[in-house]
Amino acid sequence: MTINTTAIVILLASFLIMVFLRFPIAYSVAISSLLCLAYQGLPLATLSQQMIKGISSFSLMAVPFFITMGVLMGSGGISEKLLSLADACVGWMTGGLAMVNIVASYFFGGISGSAAADTASLGSLEIPMMVDRGYDKDFSTAVTISSSVEGMLVPPSHNMVIYATTAGGLSVGALFLAGYLPGAILAASLMVGSYFISKKRHYPKGEKFSLKRLGKEFRTSIWALSAILIVVVGVVAGVFTATESAAIAVIYSLLVSIYVYKGITWKQVWKLIDSCIDTLSIVLILIATSNVFGYCLTTLHVPELAAKAITGVSSNPYVIALLLNLILLVLGMIMDMAPIILISTPILLPIATSIGIDPIQYGIMLVLNCGIGLLTPPVGAVLFIGSAIADEPMEKVVKAQLPFYVMMIIALVIITFIPAVSLCIPKLFGY
Repeated sequence: MTINTTAIVILLASFLIMVFLRFPIAYSVAISSLLCLAYQGLPLATLSQQMIKGISSFSLMAVPFFITMGVLMGSGGISEKLLSLADACVGWMTGGLAMVNIVASYFFGGISGSAAADTASLGSLEIPMMVDRGYDKDFSTAVTISSSVEGMLVPPSHNMVIYATTAGGLSVGALFLAGYLPGAILAASLMVGSYFISKKRHYPKGEKFSLKRLGKEFRTSIWALSAILIVVVGVVAGVFTATESAAIAVIYSLLVSIYVYKGITWKQVWKLIDSCIDTLSIVLILIATSNVFGYCLTTLHVPELAAKAITGVSSNPYVIALLLNLILLVLGMIMDMAPIILISTPILLPIATSIGIDPIQYGIMLVLNCGIGLLTPPVGAVLFIGSAIADEPMEKVVKAQLPFYVMMIIALVIITFIPAVSLCIPKLFGY
């Protein structure tokens, strides 16, 4: 083997071994990169240089603000307001509380931008509520964790910011706009699946639809929904950068949570900021170490080799698109979302663009694949959170989850093969 080939084997084999041994991902990435650099005889100062370079990005300043905004709004009494709004919208349907669960996740996702935060915040309210109304606990949990993935597509999402930076400086505004319709398609597909299951199991309907009640709940929730408008409209209209809009949204979220909804006090704010720092430290360490890993991949020409390998299987763009989705789904089963974005994007994005997939569309595909991965064993973080909240064995939740996997794959196929789903709204706004 040549030096380059051996270095690639050392890099990837050591990384995979540590992942399967359940090392923290940041350590796995850093140690495998260190071994690769050492084998090539490169100065180890390259490790620290590339780590610093990875986090020295103005765009990444938006990430801590979006995380803080999500934590503040998620803890500030927003969940109950959005549940009530969703109930007024769709609670009258067959399986009404399942539909409420899905629609509430669409609303809440636009605030938290996190599937884990959605499950932890809404799930603790929704799952007991559904069980009390006669829904099976495993079904209630499956609906909750499946719908939480909508929050990763609906803006603002800090994962979109990470992808935009990793992909070479894509427009964050375009990515934000691109997520709305795919998020709605995912919600609709989950609602269809929930309807048929609810019909078969004779789950109850909620109260009859009332326009008066809908108006009342909308007025109550407008303070929460306005946070999304500040971010998205500000970025799209060019009034703010993504970082500036995120900072303004944090201040807005703080004031609304304390003075309007009165869900938190000033004393509690400091504890919430502590949890934000914990999350942010994990994200930034991953970004820093993944940049070294990406540097090794690039210098060893792994993206070009991967492209040749995948296109060698078939020259059909539809087959290649399916292969890309399959690779991302498998990665999602064994890794968390941020490292997948950081590690796979330099390798797979060039392949996607070579078959005509727009980088914006690929970003939506990537995020949805990662979201499905969060619901699958052995590493699915959201699956574990949902099981813990419901106090339900993971095996039962996975079994109840099977129909929803199918519905999510259908949504993924639509997003993959109909580019307009992701691109029509950004194009409408001139991106």
